[in-house]
Amino acid sequence: MSNMNDLIEVARSSVQAWECDQMGHMNVQFYVDRMEQGLAALAVELGIGPSVARRDGVRLLVRDLHVRFLREQHSGAPFFFRAGIVELRDSNLRVYLEMLNTVSRDVAATFVAEVDFIDVAERRVLPLPSAVRSMGEKLRTEVPAHGQPRGLVLHAPRPAPKLDDADDLGMVRIWQGAVCRDQADEHGYLTTRHFMGIVADGIPNLLVQVEGRDRSKTPGLGGAALEYRFVYRRQPRVGDVLTLRSGLKELGEKVYVWCHWLFDLETGAAVATAEAVAIALDLETRRAIPIPEALRGHLAGRVIPGIGV
Repeated sequence: MSNMNDLIEVARSSVQAWECDQMGHMNVQFYVDRMEQGLAALAVELGIGPSVARRDGVRLLVRDLHVRFLREQHSGAPFFFRAGIVELRDSNLRVYLEMLNTVSRDVAATFVAEVDFIDVAERRVLPLPSAVRSMGEKLRTEVPAHGQPRGLVLHAPRPAPKLDDADDLGMVRIWQGAVCRDQADEHGYLTTRHFMGIVADGIPNLLVQVEGRDRSKTPGLGGAALEYRFVYRRQPRVGDVLTLRSGLKELGEKVYVWCHWLFDLETGAAVATAEAVAIALDLETRRAIPIPEALRGHLAGRVIPGIGV
């Protein structure tokens, strides 16, 4: 566990009923949404709060994100975030954030984000100002054991795939649609939350296509994500049409590792690539259950060698 003095509080709120999905717990996209709220407050501590960001046309932008979900959060649960700086570089920084239950102080989720300092208008990476670096040094911390990857290997990202690559590999289409205004930030770009939201919305279609299971017809059986990694490659704007392809990377006794590639449908260019560790969940006991042998045999034939983030 991180020393409380190593981290500063950056956000505090509670889980809302509308943030909970059919599994009965807070949906993954809202963890990411609240993480970004914490990152905004951390930017204030670094001297690049809203007034500076608006004046200078700059902001912090997440380009690589690792998340571990350690404990379910349910409607009404109070929580807070704390954060610190793991590494400072010329034009970006590595940030650690964790979400804790306010009452128990148990860590519910952890986030390690590679964050660029960018020009908002031109979307190009800028050098970190010396004042920001100086403030960042005062917030230095380390990623604790519970924030380290467990089911994923955080290797360098693969070269950006093309949509044709996904189709050639037999990855399945699980979501497709246009970026709406309510999915975008004030500059018209898809928010970090909604990259995750697109994947979450596509999962029921993934289960139908690879398992033959309609989640709406199996009320006692669900699933949960344990870990995610996202690499954000482009920034889609309102009106862009996106398509999501997914495939099975690894299969264990209780655990699946899925790979998700998000593309611009018009150009075929990769928008984001992601990997996720997930389990089947008994919704009555709230415990992970083994993948049934018959299903395991079926899924084994769907593993796609070589796919990744």
